[in-house]
Amino acid sequence: MVGIIFDMDGVLYRGNKPIEGARELVELLKSSGVPFLFLTNNSTKTPRMYREKLERMGIDVSEERIVTSGLATRLYMEKHFPPGEIFVIGGEGLVEEMERLGWGVVGVDEARSGRWRDVKYVVVGLDPGLTYEKLKYGTLAIRNGAKFIGTNPDTTFPGEEGIYPGAGSILAALKAATDVEPMIIGKPNEPMFEIVKDKIGEEELWMVGDRLDTDIAFAKRFGMKAVMVLTGVHSLDDVEKIGIKPDLVLPSVKELIEYLKVRGVIE
Repeated sequence: MVGIIFDMDGVLYRGNKPIEGARELVELLKSSGVPFLFLTNNSTKTPRMYREKLERMGIDVSEERIVTSGLATRLYMEKHFPPGEIFVIGGEGLVEEMERLGWGVVGVDEARSGRWRDVKYVVVGLDPGLTYEKLKYGTLAIRNGAKFIGTNPDTTFPGEEGIYPGAGSILAALKAATDVEPMIIGKPNEPMFEIVKDKIGEEELWMVGDRLDTDIAFAKRFGMKAVMVLTGVHSLDDVEKIGIKPDLVLPSVKELIEYLKVRGVIE
C-alpha cells in the first residue's frame, strides 16, 4: 500500500488559511484507509498545538499523525545523547519538547547570571520572539563547547503576507558568529526519516511538499515519490535553478485528489 507524507506550511495551509482541497483530501484518505502523516519542519508548535490549529481550519486529524522537527529533535536527543542542560532558541513548541526531556532548560534570565557556561546543548528552531540576547548566549555556549543542534534548515517559510525568514536564517547567524556547523535533524536528513518509517512503515512512500531543498530533496534521498505543489515557497522556475527535480508537479493538493483517484489510491 502507498503511504503519503504531507508537509504542512504551504501545502495544506498558508498561515491560518487552508488551501482549497486540503479538507476534502484528508477526509478521502481517512475513508479510503490510506496511511498518511503530516510532517513539518516548523518546530514552533507541538503536535497537539498543530492538531488544534488544523481543527480550527476544519481539518480533523489525530495528534499521532503529526510529526514536527521539534518532536524529532527530542526523540533523537533522547536516543543518542547523554543528558545535559539545554539553551533553546525557538518557539513555544520547541521549548515544550525540550522540557519534556527532563534535562533542564536554561532561560535567558539564568544565562545572564552565567548559567550559559553549564549549557551542553544549544537547540535552535524558528523563533518568532528572537532577540539579540538569545543569539548572544547561544553563541557564548557554543563557543564554550555546547553541541549546536538545528531543528531544520529552512531559511524561509510561506505566510499569509508572503515569504518569512525561517529557522535556517537564525542558524546562519549563529554559524557566522561561532564558525560551527550545526547538526540538522529535520527534512531532508536521516533522523526525520527514521521517525517517519517508525510511524508509517509502508514500502511505497510519497512525499508531498512545496520546498525543493527540504521536501523534494528528502523524498529523493530516501527513495520516495516526490510530489511538488505550487502553493508554497518554490515555483516551476526554481526547479531548473535549484536542480532538484520532483517526480510530479501539481498546482495544489486539490489536483492531487484526482491524481490519486486515477492511480486507484483513493476511491
